[in-house]
Amino acid sequence: LFHLPELYLFVQRYIKNIMNKWLGYIFKSLAAIFVLLLAVILFFTLQANLRETKTRHEAAPATGRFVQAGDVELFIQEMGPEDGQVILFIHGTAAWSGLWRETMTPLAEAGYRCIAIDIPPFGFSERPAVPSYGNADQAQRIVALMDALGIERAILLGHSFGGGATMETALTIPDRIDALVLADVGGLNLNLQPAPKPQGRSAMEMFLGTPFVRNPILSATATNPLFTKTLISAMILDPADATEEKVRILQEPLVLQDATNTLGDWLKAVLGPQEISLTSDPANYQRLTMPTLILWGDSDTVIPLKEGEYLQSIMPNAALVIMQGVNHIPHVEDHEMFIEIVLEFLGSLR
Repeated sequence: LFHLPELYLFVQRYIKNIMNKWLGYIFKSLAAIFVLLLAVILFFTLQANLRETKTRHEAAPATGRFVQAGDVELFIQEMGPEDGQVILFIHGTAAWSGLWRETMTPLAEAGYRCIAIDIPPFGFSERPAVPSYGNADQAQRIVALMDALGIERAILLGHSFGGGATMETALTIPDRIDALVLADVGGLNLNLQPAPKPQGRSAMEMFLGTPFVRNPILSATATNPLFTKTLISAMILDPADATEEKVRILQEPLVLQDATNTLGDWLKAVLGPQEISLTSDPANYQRLTMPTLILWGDSDTVIPLKEGEYLQSIMPNAALVIMQGVNHIPHVEDHEMFIEIVLEFLGSLR
């Protein structure tokens, strides 16, 4: 039997040995996790470098063309008769004009001149020399495109985050917009108020402002072709709607030079302090007297239906149609119903 002092020393040594043993295990485990994480980051960074090799002109599909529009060269795709009433299609985040082609086809067959625009930095349009992705910047490019193509009047059809550019354009040149079709739109910065300049940078700003930190993570997720189906599936109700064709279309621009870094610059701009523009003031929407169709999925998990209801309440000539069993991408989730509703609305304008 131990005397008390000896027992105390024995227990102390025993606990110390146990702690050293477990600390060793923990250290080895953390080191292994760090090495594995570093290997994964290096793997996806290398993949991105090997994938992002093509210029805009090399990678852009032959179905479209480039048009100088203000400070950038925009890539557009067109369908329908030259003398048809013009519909400009404005996509949302991470999409591009290719995702509109299925929607454009029946509208072009109905006699409309359909023009889908790649809104920078997405698709194959030129990225601005200095990142400038605010609503006012995008609206200026759309107006410049209309001028370059000799389009005096147009119908605007915008989706998701492209709603900011769509509405800013309408508010900039309301006399040149015949009608609006707004599908689950966001990016309006409604009721945005001037904010005092924050002291220092937030963790998010530091992350997005540090390319060597953010880019490996983005290359493993947002610009990783293996992740594309996961991203689109998060915005639709039925995973079956994320077809291989739709996934392939969304993957096409991922081969562009500097695609990952460009996305990081865009995220830094849109997640940072926002500029107040025409879309920020609800009072401005009273000037939008053109016929407006607001389409919204009843199960939208990205931009809630209440946002569509509020938008309708501040626009004097807007009708809200709620699509059942639809999440955030109505023209993909229920294409036939989307076309039927849009054609009925457009027919009422004639």
